[in-house]
Amino acid sequence: MKSKLILTSSAILLALTGLTATFFPQELLTWFQIPANGHLSVLIQVLGALYLGFAILNWSAKGSTVGGIYNRPLTLGNGLHFFAAGMAMLKGAISHQPEFWIPSILSLLFAALFFWIMFTHPLTEK
Repeated sequence: MKSKLILTSSAILLALTGLTATFFPQELLTWFQIPANGHLSVLIQVLGALYLGFAILNWSAKGSTVGGIYNRPLTLGNGLHFFAAGMAMLKGAISHQPEFWIPSILSLLFAALFFWIMFTHPLTEK
C-alpha cells in the first residue's frame, strides 16, 4: 500500500528530526550557524515536540485507510506542513545557505506525496 510506506517513512524522518531538536537544540543552532541564546533553544525544543507529535500521528495511522476522502485531515495536515516547511527552507537555500537544499527538497517531495495520496483513491489489497 502506497500510503503505508509514505506514512512510515515520514514518521521515521519526523521522529529523528523531533528527537534531535528536542535533545540537541544547541548543536542544531551551531550546525545552521545561528547564534544560540536561551529563548531560541527553547523554541527549537518546542519545534521538536511538534515533529514528535506528527511522527506519532503518522506512525499510528499507517495501518488505516488513507487517501481520497479517507483520513483527509491527516493527509492535508502533513501536506501543508511539508509544503510550508519546504518552501521556507527553499527560500533559505536560494539565499546562499546551502545546508537547506537537501531538507527543502526532501520536505517538498513529502508534500507532493501527501497531496498525491489525498487526491487518489486508496487501493485495497487482496
